[in-house]
Amino acid sequence: MNTEIQYSEGRFTARLAATASGARQARRLAVEQFAAWGLPSEDPALIVAELAANAVTHGRVPGRGFRIGLALADGVLRIEVTDTRCDRVPGIRDADGGAEAGRGLVLVDALADRWGVERGLPPSKVVWAEVTLGARGTGGRVPARPDV
Repeated sequence: MNTEIQYSEGRFTARLAATASGARQARRLAVEQFAAWGLPSEDPALIVAELAANAVTHGRVPGRGFRIGLALADGVLRIEVTDTRCDRVPGIRDADGGAEAGRGLVLVDALADRWGVERGLPPSKVVWAEVTLGARGTGGRVPARPDV
């Protein structure tokens, strides 16, 4: 699958292969876009990395890719990752202390101000996270409430 990128004012999307290299490319493209918007990238890049890794690991259907979307409006950065497994809805779970996986959404929950899941056009779902820029530590976090 070839990478397909679209950009408009305050909006960036990329369709990528549902592979480990596609997930890495999602993070790299997001960091480049955050820099173009003049935004700090550390926390948002981690969110993109976790959501893309989940899409590749849990939302993969052979022959189908995933899409990242970034939107910047009114001081809020919205990160969306769309995959083609609407039957697998992610949620925070307790990971075994020795487990190598299972903590991704815990990290997303800690870094984002809000996050959730929405059903897209069948067979897709969108996992999204929002970061209010310049407001970290203000106590304005809203708990995650998947909308599925």
